[in-house]
Amino acid sequence: MTPSLADYFAASEATWPTARIWEQDGFKLRDGQGGGQRVSAATALGTVTDAQITAAENAMQAIGQRPLFCERGDTPQLDQALAARGYVVKDPITLYALPIEDLTNVIIPPVTAFCIWEPLAIMKEIWATDGIGQARRDVMARAACKTGVLARWNEKPGGAAFAAVHAGICMVHGLVVLPHQRRQGVAEWMMRRAAYWGQAQGATHMSVICLEDNVAGNTLYRALGFEAVGRYHYRILPD
Repeated sequence: MTPSLADYFAASEATWPTARIWEQDGFKLRDGQGGGQRVSAATALGTVTDAQITAAENAMQAIGQRPLFCERGDTPQLDQALAARGYVVKDPITLYALPIEDLTNVIIPPVTAFCIWEPLAIMKEIWATDGIGQARRDVMARAACKTGVLARWNEKPGGAAFAAVHAGICMVHGLVVLPHQRRQGVAEWMMRRAAYWGQAQGATHMSVICLEDNVAGNTLYRALGFEAVGRYHYRILPD
């Protein structure tokens, strides 16, 4: 059965989990503990009032977070209300998916990509080049069914990624290729290795998210056959 958009968002949350999540005054609030926007942003449970938006802002500030909201296309009223308050759109994102067998139909060359957990020191170093530090690795550690992916190319480390499975969906996060190893197919081999691993865990579909202005990332995923199944963005007050 083809997953719904709600299934993909549920998988995204389960495979990149926040430290704490709770419902309050019409919102789902998240304590990200420095792990980035996805694990920190508030989402509306439906139509909300101005008073509820203010309460959500106060709740985020109370735990030391800057007010940040995520709009997934299902709460346009919130989007309009935030715009009226001066919130601006930040980081429009595309959610991609495809049947997992579309990535397990090619044999991966030997000694090219490996599934490893716990992450090796070199994987942490590779992630750090793209701003993925301890707080985001803590997010990875909270996922239930997970692995890291390490790529080797030209007899040197090539890149690192993180994959996790939830309810039949394997999601890849934190895919980083070292600058001198780019444009050589390293990212594709990591995606395929993650797919083989995910399939072995029972996943039937593969998913990934990508910033709309990430030209290289969007080009890669479309070339692999991924199709856009959803979009979302954040809203934040300007500095």
